[in-house]
Amino acid sequence: MGNVIDMNVSGPFEARYLAFLETITNLRPSLHRYCARMTGSVLDGEDVVQETLFEAYRNLDTYDESRPLSPWLFGIAHHRSVDFLRRRGVREEAEAANTAPDFVLPVDPPGAGLGRAVEHLVTCLPPKERACVLLKDVFDYTLEEIAELVDSTVGGVKAALNRGRSKLAQDPKRPVPPRTANPDFMKLLNLYVDRFNRRDWDGLRELIRADARLRVADGFAGPMADSPYFGNYDRLAGSWRLAAGQVDGESVVVSLWKDEAGWKPQSFVRLEISDGRIVRIVDYSHCPWVYPAASQVGLE
Repeated sequence: MGNVIDMNVSGPFEARYLAFLETITNLRPSLHRYCARMTGSVLDGEDVVQETLFEAYRNLDTYDESRPLSPWLFGIAHHRSVDFLRRRGVREEAEAANTAPDFVLPVDPPGAGLGRAVEHLVTCLPPKERACVLLKDVFDYTLEEIAELVDSTVGGVKAALNRGRSKLAQDPKRPVPPRTANPDFMKLLNLYVDRFNRRDWDGLRELIRADARLRVADGFAGPMADSPYFGNYDRLAGSWRLAAGQVDGESVVVSLWKDEAGWKPQSFVRLEISDGRIVRIVDYSHCPWVYPAASQVGLE
């Protein structure tokens, strides 16, 4: 959202825009928490949040000021998350969930404090059930509010909650399965980490295609060749290094910072490769809410 926040505004649009900025500043971690659980990945979740905020800004002039911004933003985030899941190949699962009968069996709601435990498990559910369980049991939306957000009825929400809660009760612990990374990708990722830690910037550039793209989430987005990316890292104060690791089952670069207690993971970098070269780098170091939201982090 860095490019959006820097845009100039004036006139009657200004008050609405400033309210929008204030709301997203406070709401951003919650939006990410929701999108991360919907997509099953803190990194994909942050990408969906970025899409959500850009879409919201583009449509801000049509927003009804008599309604609170938070549900409107959550509604956009929900539809963006479902679009992401469909693109990833779960369209049939989503459609099957939406056509299930709205027959409701009595199910006791989760007790207080269960929200944090539930949210890491919902990725086993179809999108509608996933959304309803998150919005009700984690974010405490009313049935009526959820129905509006997910384009359903109160009866449909109750049914989805029943199905979702029942499945979670039957399968209370489900670890995040690792995504299989091909050997070529892992070789390149480890080379990237090694050369970065040696501050071998010329060697790093050899791994990156000339037309590669860079996105520093909440900051720069554009051609890698036009960015001061390596120089910014070279000037960082303090003790830091990179390591190969996994977050929510995906192989990534993990940023480690050293304090009195030792080396601690702080953020992640996602690499995309094609034909043996890096073609896209996404750095999440400017999004401090991403690491704490990860369900599983490990080093190779």
